Amino acid sequence: MEIIIDRINDAVLLEAKNEDGNSILMDGSPDIGGLNKGMRPMQVLLASLGGCSSMDVLSILRKQKQDILDYKVVLKGDREKEGDVSLFRNIHIKFVFKGNNLDPDKVERAIKLSMEKYCSVTKTLEPTAKITTSFELFLP
Repeated sequence: MEIIIDRINDAVLLEAKNEDGNSILMDGSPDIGGLNKGMRPMQVLLASLGGCSSMDVLSILRKQKQDILDYKVVLKGDREKEGDVSLFRNIHIKFVFKGNNLDPDKVERAIKLSMEKYCSVTKTLEPTAKITTSFELFLP
């Protein structure tokens, strides 16, 4: 895996590209010269957690023939308040599903499998952050 990061302006606006040419913008807060034109790196990390776990959960539920009509994930991360390094200490992931005849036990199991077995980002963050989950089901 390779990511190339180019500086876009004379401050801290950065573009990260993968081998396939897909890209994201990252920027800093105004107090360090940023212009808020992209996500901050720690926001990208939190988004990566949501993306990684979502791919697992959606794949597992598709294999279990669960009919998902709409889906979103809300992530909230709390970081250390002091020190030069501000690690995530608590992260909560809320999975929200809308679908026909969704089985809550299957949804709960898919989330558990992602968190405990499949999501590499979860495993990367676990040594420093307590990660909790919840979910909501809505029927059309």
